[in-house]
Amino acid sequence: MKQIHPFLSAVSILVLAACTGETSDAAQPQPETPAAEEPATQTKSEEPQVGDRVPEPEDNSIAQQAARDEELAARGVTEIGWEELMPEGEEERIAEMYQAQMARLYSGGGIAEGSAADQAIQIGTFNVVEDMDGMKVRLPGYTVPFDYGSEAQISEFLLVPYYGACLHAPPPPPNQTVFVKTEDKIKLRDLSQAVWIEGTLRTARQDTDLADAAYTIEMTGWEIYEY
Repeated sequence: MKQIHPFLSAVSILVLAACTGETSDAAQPQPETPAAEEPATQTKSEEPQVGDRVPEPEDNSIAQQAARDEELAARGVTEIGWEELMPEGEEERIAEMYQAQMARLYSGGGIAEGSAADQAIQIGTFNVVEDMDGMKVRLPGYTVPFDYGSEAQISEFLLVPYYGACLHAPPPPPNQTVFVKTEDKIKLRDLSQAVWIEGTLRTARQDTDLADAAYTIEMTGWEIYEY
């Protein structure tokens, strides 16, 4: 599976701002320090933290990967990453929008709780990759149901690339948010469980109370995302 675009690191800074209501040290000039080691990859026993992107999948042998690719190809399904939903030049456009937003957030020396800046604002565009319309895809992510409870069975939800989006953190850009619908209701264990969603991708905009999505998936199947 391909990596998610680096612009999500900017999302993490906005996540801290939105969730804490305080100025993040990450947004302030810092003295030069030796490069820190990369944090350990999230393991199965760890719960994701707000802002954590979908981790790398479990390692498969070459034979296992080839078998999976063959099985998907036989069904006409293409496994995609979130970056493939962004048209050419979109990463740079969104990065500029996040930089401008961060400059506004920190220009006044902090964020007042309850102010407009303290809201989970969705930044980005509805630009899509038109050629992907009608493609049968398989995409990993975290679910954001519109109605969730201990016995909730859902038929519509948002699929997002990082944990906590739309609920505890600002939503991803519209073209990094997918509206998923299915005729058969499903029951998910909890919101921290990443999943594979499979179905027909549509470049169909969907506006919701939680976030707006530039894509829709007509779901035909799903499974737990192992990592």
